[in-house]
Amino acid sequence: MKIKHIFPFFLAICLLSCSDEYLKETPVDFFAADNAFNNYDDFNRTISGLYSRVRSEFYSKDANFPFDYTYGTDLVYDGQPDARRWTPYTSVMQPSGGNKVPETHWTDLYKIVSEANLAISRLQKIELTNEQEIKIEAQARFFRALAYRTLAYLYGGVPLSLTEITSSKFDFVRATKKEVLDQCIIDLKFAAENLKGITEVKDGELHKLAASHLLSEVYLANDMPALAVTEASKVIDDPNTDLMQNRFGTFSSEAGKDVYWDLFRRNNQNRASGNREGLWVIQFETDVLGGGTISSDKIGSFMMERHHAPNIGALTVGGKKPFLYPVSDYTGGRGIGWAISTKYFSNTIWQSDFNNDMRNANHNFVRVFTYNDPAQAAFFGKTISTEAPPAGVTVPGRNFYAYQSKVTTPGDHPTGIYADLAKKTLKGTAGATYTDQYMFRLAETYLLRAEAYLKDGKPDKAAEDINVVRKRANASQIDPSAVTIDYILDERMRELGMEEKRRLTLQRLGLLYDRVTRFNPYYTGIETFHNLWPIPFVEIERNTGAVLEQNTGYVN
Repeated sequence: MKIKHIFPFFLAICLLSCSDEYLKETPVDFFAADNAFNNYDDFNRTISGLYSRVRSEFYSKDANFPFDYTYGTDLVYDGQPDARRWTPYTSVMQPSGGNKVPETHWTDLYKIVSEANLAISRLQKIELTNEQEIKIEAQARFFRALAYRTLAYLYGGVPLSLTEITSSKFDFVRATKKEVLDQCIIDLKFAAENLKGITEVKDGELHKLAASHLLSEVYLANDMPALAVTEASKVIDDPNTDLMQNRFGTFSSEAGKDVYWDLFRRNNQNRASGNREGLWVIQFETDVLGGGTISSDKIGSFMMERHHAPNIGALTVGGKKPFLYPVSDYTGGRGIGWAISTKYFSNTIWQSDFNNDMRNANHNFVRVFTYNDPAQAAFFGKTISTEAPPAGVTVPGRNFYAYQSKVTTPGDHPTGIYADLAKKTLKGTAGATYTDQYMFRLAETYLLRAEAYLKDGKPDKAAEDINVVRKRANASQIDPSAVTIDYILDERMRELGMEEKRRLTLQRLGLLYDRVTRFNPYYTGIETFHNLWPIPFVEIERNTGAVLEQNTGYVN
């Protein structure tokens, strides 16, 4: 071809490219929205994807983002403050910037909404049996409600979209927070009415009681306490649920432990272990396809061990380092001391029952550590306590503080993560919490119902529910006159601790600023408007067809 003919050739190609028919793709050998839903199996793949997205958002996205639900609250403070974390508060709470905390969670939660909407919308176009259609829609509606409930707690009113979006849209507007919660209630009522019972589903699969538990919480957020009581009661009164009262599962014969300890041992979270307390358990079974993690590494895992256990290997006592590290024992595996317990969490809330509440026993909330390096003969086998630290050791500090052992698996890490099984030393790739995780647990349902009773002016009933939880823990009973929202939040700390998505609870109640300023002096720069996160500026900027209003206090 001569050079003078090149331009006409490319012009012809360009003209062809402008034809709509030429541009229209017919997917044949890959999945696209047009061909991804042909049968029941296709819908199930989307539902499986929603389970995976939820696990990622709240547990396994990476080493940091899932812990935005914990940092910046009254539970912990940052052992390694930097621009990614929460000291000062303003370093993270920005509409735009390098940390991308508000933007990342907004995006990931709306991906859950989008996929749920896609499944629901496509159900109208594919012929399925009535049972199949209801099962898909009930799960999709649950996931949509879970995402919107989380968005509402974090950001307040947000754009509400309930159908598949098939073309570009730049005119989103914010619904009110009440409108968002009202929609969550509609979706969760459908899920609670149409999902199967707890005994009819596989471990980790959604069921009626999981929907009722979440519905109870959303009713509370929407100022409907009587209905919250009704939904929580469905869960509590179900003949297939109970608080675990007796030892069970793996390690149940280990002397000196208790049922609270058993709740968090490996393989003990699901009903298959005899556990009647776990309501919705996020699956992290090791070395199983779809289980989320492999035994030789922490990638894809929930890395709470890494965050919350102390960096004990760096502790210096009398000029020596008396701890082997990392080791699978009560020193905390391969913790790096990023999520340090506040004094309020580790000490203040336990004062009235410090020695008798089993949740505060040393194997559950570790304060006494045993020196474990045989090479340090002057120390080996002796103990060091956070309550009476030796000279030169600061408590709390990144290398030494009280922590909850539920975030690790003392003496029971997966075999593949040991560097030396005989010595119980771990590889440098350790740091995950190698257990399935409770998203909802029956003890929380009791505390939700207690909160609902209190809000409904029935402190006597609230005290009864709190005392059910406290009796199991061998803690003293409380009088109705002692029940306040602060007491319930403290009891949630004692019972749920690091398993709770604490930020959601405090922002649901509008009490984040109040609790942090009173009980966590380590966070600077927090203001009342931080009870809500900023709307990501990138969303405001691209929404050219309407105004997407920013939350009060934030500057784009």
